[in-house]
Amino acid sequence: MPDQLPHSEQYRHGGNLRALSRLSGRAPHELLDFSANINPLGPPDWLRPLIESRISELVHYPDPEASELVAAISTQHRIPAAELLVGNGATELLHLLPRALGCSSLLLPVPSYSDYEAPARLQGLAVERFTLVPDNDFLLDPQQLAPLLKPGQMVLLGQPNNPTGRTFAAAALRDLAASHPASLFVVDESFIGFTDASQSLQQDRPANLLVVTSLTKLYAIPGLRLGYLTAAEAHIQKLRAFLPTWSVNSLAQAVGARAVQDQDYLQQTRSMVTQQRQQLAQMLGQLPGLTIYPGEANFLLLRLDHSTLDAPQLAEQTLKQGIALRICANFQGLDQRYLRVAVRTETEQQQLCGVLHAILEPTRQRPARRQTPAIMFQGTGSNAGKSILTTALCRILKQDGHDVAPFKAQNMSLNAFVTPQGGEMGRAQALQAQACRLEPDVRMNPVLLKPTSETGSQVILCGKVQGSTDFRSYAQQRQQVWSTVQGCYDELAAEHQVMVLEGAGSPAEVNLKTNDIVNMRMAQYAGAPVLLVGDIDRGGVFASFVGTMELLNEAERHQVAGFVINRFRGDASLLGDALAYTRFHTSKPVLGTVPYLTNLGLPEEDSVTFKQGLLPCGAKDTQLLDIAVLNLPHVANFTDLDPLGQEPDVGLRLVRSAAELGQPDAVLIPGSKNTLADLAWLQQTGLATAILELAQAGQVEIIGICGGFQILGERIGDPLQIESTVGEQQGLGLLAISTVLAEQKTTRQTRCCHIPSGCMLSGYEIHHGITSADQLQPLMSSPDGSLLGAGDNSGLVWGSYLHGLFDADPFRRWWLDRLRQRKGWQVSGVVRACYNLEPALDRLADCVRDSLDMREVYRLLGI
Repeated sequence: MPDQLPHSEQYRHGGNLRALSRLSGRAPHELLDFSANINPLGPPDWLRPLIESRISELVHYPDPEASELVAAISTQHRIPAAELLVGNGATELLHLLPRALGCSSLLLPVPSYSDYEAPARLQGLAVERFTLVPDNDFLLDPQQLAPLLKPGQMVLLGQPNNPTGRTFAAAALRDLAASHPASLFVVDESFIGFTDASQSLQQDRPANLLVVTSLTKLYAIPGLRLGYLTAAEAHIQKLRAFLPTWSVNSLAQAVGARAVQDQDYLQQTRSMVTQQRQQLAQMLGQLPGLTIYPGEANFLLLRLDHSTLDAPQLAEQTLKQGIALRICANFQGLDQRYLRVAVRTETEQQQLCGVLHAILEPTRQRPARRQTPAIMFQGTGSNAGKSILTTALCRILKQDGHDVAPFKAQNMSLNAFVTPQGGEMGRAQALQAQACRLEPDVRMNPVLLKPTSETGSQVILCGKVQGSTDFRSYAQQRQQVWSTVQGCYDELAAEHQVMVLEGAGSPAEVNLKTNDIVNMRMAQYAGAPVLLVGDIDRGGVFASFVGTMELLNEAERHQVAGFVINRFRGDASLLGDALAYTRFHTSKPVLGTVPYLTNLGLPEEDSVTFKQGLLPCGAKDTQLLDIAVLNLPHVANFTDLDPLGQEPDVGLRLVRSAAELGQPDAVLIPGSKNTLADLAWLQQTGLATAILELAQAGQVEIIGICGGFQILGERIGDPLQIESTVGEQQGLGLLAISTVLAEQKTTRQTRCCHIPSGCMLSGYEIHHGITSADQLQPLMSSPDGSLLGAGDNSGLVWGSYLHGLFDADPFRRWWLDRLRQRKGWQVSGVVRACYNLEPALDRLADCVRDSLDMREVYRLLGI
């Protein structure tokens, strides 16, 4: 049973997670804490690296004068350093005041912070109260205090007040203090940073006015304890005599000095809090029995008028559901009807209001916004294996009976797929759709970037080409693109029971994080815990895990649920010490060690593996057909080669130079995203001349696919400068065809007959080129009659626009047998390898299921 504490102890302060954990029976991290008024943005991004950089200084005593921090505050407020005193939180400074300044009594407008009275009572001071009334929304006119003032009395006010969130007119208090010089006025501005600060009293302070400020709430660092006091130099000297030496530790001093200079964070805070406070007030205002008092800080004061519930009883019910509220019964001037709620994020506030609605109006349930269970794979870098693990989890969930869909907000890849509707999307997401047994849908990959140069890319949005742009220009469009991504995800998530998301690159790429829409921003939007994938085969995987976490801000770190080690060779039990160290350093567990999976027989997402020369190859016979594949700089849709890699009598090799070409049985020129640039590269490297020599010898079959098909022709024109400013370039001249790059891009699925073999082929077209051939007989034609493939009279040089050309088992074996016959090798005409991704997907799922902590994955999904 959860512990039971008296209400006075349970709710003395907000944010006591240990006590709330005991009361709720939940772990602290499972609680949604609306009882503590901490900045909902979380700590600034610079906090962790700053602390890391100062750890070495902990071997020394802190600066007793806090010189760096005092100088920063002095500069920020334009106040002499002699008028500043820093302490271990505002509470420590408040406790110094009655001891050091010899006050005779305390005058306190109430309700107010419950600990204002404690320092005065410890010094034996009488406490007088001035009650603010709810009928006036707890507003304070400082002149109302004038009749109560006495010489030597300390007046303590919150600006804004806690728990009401109301400010008073700063000018009125200055006038009051000036007219009563024998009284001491102390203003607590711990929450002023959440307002527009126009009512701050830091400037033009009368000599009898002191201002106390806490930095821990505003910068979401309550665990560091840091505050400062501004006052006349004479008061500061008296207070310093009572302040313990080394009251503020080195880390707190460094953080404070950086914090007071961070105006961008302050502006973001005020904007976010203002927006979310208004939204929270609006949502709470729709609930029965609740009065919401207007406030200006990062919290709201509420009054509950309910026939059967008071505020403590309501708080007990919400705590059972993991939501902590601040009961205000221990604030003087308030009773059991009052509670306070902090401003938090939109999603968290919706969760709060949903729970309150279910309690306060159970007979009239309103439909809640459905948050589809989701989980996300991100990587420590590109090619870490997040795409294949996403595919695996999609198939695992489908095998377990769940309606699951994949999603990748933005993909940069030249490996594309065309949907039945003619939309273009990442090939990896098409494979993931197949793992879910779904038709590929462009909403699964709303943004596809296809690089055309070192700095430029073609932008494909929801399957349609939007044009080409560079990184800087694209970044300026990011907010509009993000809205499209959100819409696609919401639609897709509403149609399915579970979502499995994939990130891109690394979430810790600090040069890209500002404009990120595919990693942590997407995970937070989807409410998806993140599994961070690292490739141990590359080396340094544990450093990658730790380093990635160190570069994430606190909200992003919270999003990470654990790590997955990918491509491990050997005995996983030997990793024990490394796993323990990683958890110790990051507080995150390793949730799986996936072995190195060879010959998966599944398409790769990007060209990293292709560029490394690691072409897909199956088990080999003693006789291998030598097929050379040209490594074009802008190679696209290289997965056209995957079916060939499954054949036992095929040896694929990547060729980068004329010297490497040799005398193969066949040369494959794959697709290209920049055909003119790749044609120029062939000429510069000497490969063009080498290919022409092979063609003249008449012993080698030369095949071009898509861009490779265009390269085989006599010329390629680009009058609209889609790919180049050259305008027109001579091709290899091996086929009597001409191509003009058109503005309208052809994207469609195609089914046709390969005339020489009689085999039926299925695939898809993705090209800007319109190709014509007056003297050649087509090898295959598109349904609309446009040229889909053509060859010369010898049959040794041919090409096609059809991606997936070799997927058809009968055609692939027919073509390979023709190569074997040319070498004088035996042929049987029998298909020797079936290119079927379904068995491969099931094998992948079985292996990953055995390697991942699936119980934890399901717990994270909440299904």
